[in-house]
Amino acid sequence: MPDQRLPSSPGFWRSPVRGPWFTSVLGVVLLGGITVMFVTGLVSYAAYNPDLSPVNDTTPDKGLLGFYLFSWPSGPVWLYRLTQGVHVTLGVTLVPVLLAKLWSVVPRLFALPPARSVAHALERVSLLLLVGGALFEFTTGVLNIQLDYIFPGSFYPLHFYGAWVFFAAFVAHAVLKTPAAVRNLRRMRAGEAEGGAAAGHGAGGSGVGVGAEAGDELLSPNPAEPTVSRRGALGLVGGGSALLFVTTAGQSLDGPLRETALLAPHGGGDPGSGPGGFQVNKTAAYAGIDPRETGGEVWRLVLTGRTGQVRLSRADLLRLELHSSALPIACVEGWSTSDQWWRGVRLRDLARLVGHDDPVDVLVESVQRHGAFRRAALRANQVGDPLSLLALFVNGEDLTPDHGYPARVIVPAAPGVLNTKWVGRMTFGDLR
Repeated sequence: MPDQRLPSSPGFWRSPVRGPWFTSVLGVVLLGGITVMFVTGLVSYAAYNPDLSPVNDTTPDKGLLGFYLFSWPSGPVWLYRLTQGVHVTLGVTLVPVLLAKLWSVVPRLFALPPARSVAHALERVSLLLLVGGALFEFTTGVLNIQLDYIFPGSFYPLHFYGAWVFFAAFVAHAVLKTPAAVRNLRRMRAGEAEGGAAAGHGAGGSGVGVGAEAGDELLSPNPAEPTVSRRGALGLVGGGSALLFVTTAGQSLDGPLRETALLAPHGGGDPGSGPGGFQVNKTAAYAGIDPRETGGEVWRLVLTGRTGQVRLSRADLLRLELHSSALPIACVEGWSTSDQWWRGVRLRDLARLVGHDDPVDVLVESVQRHGAFRRAALRANQVGDPLSLLALFVNGEDLTPDHGYPARVIVPAAPGVLNTKWVGRMTFGDLR
């Protein structure tokens, strides 16, 4: 008889909550949630225009994994705010579900022998990739939201490559286990969900995704006295997810939920007050901006294009035709501002000053000396959008230093880091 004190023994795991029905319900939730997360993550990464110019490509050598079926549009103006907001908020909300799923199938992770056949060995390897990939993706994602970059290397390639490894294992697991999960849920509707061995034998659970497989590995042969029902346990998981949603979602929404986003670094009240009292992704001090370089007597915007080079002071820009746009700023951490009222010169008008009557790509360079995204490339459709501005004012006042004075780019539907601040140079032309 196996030693019941060892994790490899079924008798070691005594919780009566574990079972195929409990595991299947969690798995179905993760099946839908993780699919949405993967799609929104891939779509949101396309917003960086990674194939437009090397300066935007944060995942070099990605090969076939770098396919994109469309160029990122400039409308609707809230597009990136929606896709990245859903991606981040859903990821945080699913954390209790993921942890409960891992807890529900932990007996299978210790089951012996580790491989009963070649097919079983391959399944265990895929399970290892699934569990490891899930923990890696959720951990790096949460750390990025909290701006805690304690992992080695850049967040972008780590999260990008990790997502493909995890999702490949997730799809394989879902294909294998979805039929059993559906059977378990049908039994629940038939009144057998809490039926112990009757519901357990012949259908159990496995992995992070959907699964149910071997009930004997999940149902304890000697269960402890129950302290909560399976439905009660699901209620606790759902309550935890609801709490995380309420304390996160407001970072990308307007209205009262913004005040409840306590877990989001940019989700509380707007910093300061007045026209510049809204969130920033990086301050002038962080970017190393020297006020002596951005003052009106010194700063010049250098435009380069087909007909050569033009240098413009801020006073020169103010003599050009000015336009207004109401646009938000949305960042990769999931937070976004409400619509702000920007005023400045249209990017397409600046392109005309250097010989481009039709909109073309542009490389925008900031005067900041350190930090990521000192340069960013925008597509011709973004340059040509009438809402795309080199902004000089926000909410009726000059830009503040933290919001990019003397001039910044503001483009509809683009990630915040592509809305370059403290612009010093713009080079128009085909960048592909």
